Amino acid sequence: MSQMNEGTTKDMNKIEETADNLGTEKKEAILQNFDTFTDYLTQKVHVGKKLGLNEEQLAAATKKVASYLAKNEEPRNREEKVLHELWKVSSEEEKEVLSHLILKLVA
Repeated sequence: MSQMNEGTTKDMNKIEETADNLGTEKKEAILQNFDTFTDYLTQKVHVGKKLGLNEEQLAAATKKVASYLAKNEEPRNREEKVLHELWKVSSEEEKEVLSHLILKLVA
């Protein structure tokens, strides 16, 4: 396995672990309402910026989270449904663009 694939696998495992640690009720509360979801993402982006992450690093993290959500969570509202459907039909390059746009939306 290449280092890039190994790193991606570790990152996805960490995202899954973090999601699991949230607990069902907290995860449901975050995902139920789109404004709550974007507020949560805004807080996480703020933390990332304080840690010194640049735009590309934040977008890469956004892409990993979006991939996790698309694979493991059902959309809870119309906005999430649109994002979910766009993610499903997007190429890798388009997913990178969407990640930057999501980041722009919440930053």
